[in-house]
Amino acid sequence: MLAPGSGLRIVDAGDVPGSPEDGAGNSERAEAAVRRLLAAGSVPIIFGGDDSIPIPALRAYAERGPLLVLQVDAHLDYRDEVAGVREGYSSTMRRVSEMEHVGRVMQVGLRGVGSARPSDVADARANGNQLVTARELRERRVPWLLEALPSDASAFIVFDVDALDPAVAPAVSGLSPGGLTYEEAAELLAGICSRCSIAGAAFTEMVPALDVNELSALVVVRLVMRLLAGIDRAR
Repeated sequence: MLAPGSGLRIVDAGDVPGSPEDGAGNSERAEAAVRRLLAAGSVPIIFGGDDSIPIPALRAYAERGPLLVLQVDAHLDYRDEVAGVREGYSSTMRRVSEMEHVGRVMQVGLRGVGSARPSDVADARANGNQLVTARELRERRVPWLLEALPSDASAFIVFDVDALDPAVAPAVSGLSPGGLTYEEAAELLAGICSRCSIAGAAFTEMVPALDVNELSALVVVRLVMRLLAGIDRAR
């Protein structure tokens, strides 16, 4: 899938150690790990964890803005807090939108009923976030969305696996019918590479214990390879 004679090097940088009892420490270690990868001149591709992971990951880009953040997700993730937690997986995009080095936010694939309060939707729109439902993307097609991307922007992709239809990727905790097809997701990832410079990506919210015949794992690997091939060809 890479261009002939590609000089792209893919390196497994290992895992960031974490503990269920140390949320703050987990966040600090994740941010530090991404900072080290950026300092080495790499494009971090992050796997795993819930959808709060992009918060520390994007903090590592504080001196590298402005960033376009493209969230592909069934859920808005714009709660200010849930049970007193302000950096949990329901608040990701609100915290990201507050970062000074994040210039624009596009949220694509939305369809999760009850994933946000009406006030959260209003706040996201007031911030200037572009909200695109899964139905709207299907009706208007991926090229329409790609045309809306600013050309030559530095982009970070937040890809929540539940953005995909459960028939494509069942290994998620928040099943919601009607998501993106594999072809739509692959076209979107390849297309953004042709318009923007990819600063990094995070693939989150996959639950291996819920997978069926390793289908979800295969889909995620194929999508990541499509992204890497797009980065390679853009170079």
